[in-house]
Amino acid sequence: MTPVVSIIMGSTSDLPVMKKAADLLNEFCIPFEINALSAHRTPKEVEEFATNAKERGIKVIIAAAGMAAHLAGVIAAMTPLPVIGVPIKSSIEGLDALYAMVQMPPGIPVATVAINGSMNAAILAVQILSLGDEELANKFASYKLALANKIVEANKELAELKYDYKTN
Repeated sequence: MTPVVSIIMGSTSDLPVMKKAADLLNEFCIPFEINALSAHRTPKEVEEFATNAKERGIKVIIAAAGMAAHLAGVIAAMTPLPVIGVPIKSSIEGLDALYAMVQMPPGIPVATVAINGSMNAAILAVQILSLGDEELANKFASYKLALANKIVEANKELAELKYDYKTN
């Protein structure tokens, strides 16, 4: 099985956050890989990964890092593939990582999700992949419908709550 999504994290300490992305990709039966690479500690390996990812069959890269968070931007600079950044909350509430990802120079975009928002990164990867895969698009549409149905059911439960001054 050839991976089409690559989850890259600056350190294995990011794995608890990135597990949600892996779980969602697995739920959608999307082949993926997970690796730790550091823009600062393993720059040669990052370059090798980024420049060869497309040829290996990768279609979307999810890159997570905390602190200086240069990993997603460095990868984006070296690949034509879409890169989704996940800022990790490791210092100053993750704002340093968030700013490092969203403040990229023109021509080197990193689609960035919320701090520790790996599930949304995986959802965005699924959306990107579904553009060329009707079966995946249908599966994703069902997923979104299930999300909506959860809220509908929650409102039914809320309607059953009894308070003296509740009006609905």
